[in-house]
Amino acid sequence: MTSWVGRTATDIAAAVREKRVTPREVVAEHLERIARLDGRIGAFRKVRTEAALAEADEVADRTDLAELPLAGVPLAVKDNLAVRGEAHRDGSAATPDTPADADHVTVARLRAAGAVVVGLTNVPELCIFGTTEGVHGTARNPWDTARNAGGSSGGSAAAVAAGLVPIALGNDGMGSLRIPAANCGLVTIKPGFGVVPAGIGNGDWFGMSENGPLATSVEDARLMLSVLAETGFESAAERSSYRIAVSVRSPLAGVSVTKPYTNAVREAAGLLAGAGHQPRPAEPPYPMSLSVTSLRHWTAGTAVDAAGLDPALLARRTRVHAAIGRRFLGAVRGGDSRDRLRARLTPFFAEHDVLLAPALARRSPKAGPWHERGWLRNVLVNTNYSPLTPPWNLTGWPAMSVPFGTLPSGAPCAVQLVGRPGSEAVLLEVAQQLETLRPWQRTAPLG
Repeated sequence: MTSWVGRTATDIAAAVREKRVTPREVVAEHLERIARLDGRIGAFRKVRTEAALAEADEVADRTDLAELPLAGVPLAVKDNLAVRGEAHRDGSAATPDTPADADHVTVARLRAAGAVVVGLTNVPELCIFGTTEGVHGTARNPWDTARNAGGSSGGSAAAVAAGLVPIALGNDGMGSLRIPAANCGLVTIKPGFGVVPAGIGNGDWFGMSENGPLATSVEDARLMLSVLAETGFESAAERSSYRIAVSVRSPLAGVSVTKPYTNAVREAAGLLAGAGHQPRPAEPPYPMSLSVTSLRHWTAGTAVDAAGLDPALLARRTRVHAAIGRRFLGAVRGGDSRDRLRARLTPFFAEHDVLLAPALARRSPKAGPWHERGWLRNVLVNTNYSPLTPPWNLTGWPAMSVPFGTLPSGAPCAVQLVGRPGSEAVLLEVAQQLETLRPWQRTAPLG
């Protein structure tokens, strides 16, 4: 009997379209794996067992089955996006347990393409932090279950890395796709502003948050992004060589990048040079004020999302984060600091097509009750392990995390690719070349 667990979304959809397997068979096999393994991983807040099987049968009955790009593919959805008939709790006890009347537009597009939502995945409260834990559970890295999966799309990343689903939907406001993808050995792309509908929380963290895919291969990430954006991302470039800036420096003063991540960047640059590209050391002109700008926007976005929620039901770190953010709302709404950052970095991307940099500065912290620990301790841990993702939310430019190499523990390492507005296809092309040159193990060996 053919197993569909561990297969790519592209392979599954092709088999369903050709009627070599039914959507129910595919979904049932993944639901069985969730039931068997998720107690160790903590990826899901809610598993939709009966509803998913019913929806799989509906996909099988569709008259356009042979045309569906995601026919019968099991999908996990981050628990801050609406799924019709389900509450989205945003990792909090303070949010209402009220079923959504309609799907979020991204969920609707994925379902229209034939995907089947098998569950909603764990997030930190209000999706603030780069670790995933709280009242609804802790998401662990399937490659190293003593470690947190990262956040805030940690449950989605853990679900894909554990082979519980082939793809998942997440979003990224300060690195919330790229951080868990880098921890868990996945491919993700945070699209540039306006490429994919946002509608995340109460204002998308001032336009910094973007929805995007989590996948085990570049092909699947491209496919899912194409469905989300309703446009293709096959490279139309006639060029065979890109100017690649190689940087291993942290954007934040006083935060260092550990050797596994700097080595990964240098090794990736060497492979790309051998493939005909033009990598060279070059440092983006990050301003000294970047840490302050990041903190202001990070906390102000939370202040907006926490408005109207019962403070007594929020974790202390969330209350502090929101209280600090309220002081910055006026300055952040003006947008001047983001405009200045874009103006400062634009000439750099006129000289370089792609920035190749570390995805993280160090591995994720140990899994534990971070939601019960102090605000400052959380902020310091987040800042020290993920200083390299926030700049590209502030600019609104596309950025990817791509698996590359391994950490001393055996867990995956990763690099980050960044481009100018509209360069999603270029980033995916470079990522595809890295995958071809240095293939990675796509799912964790959990049995």
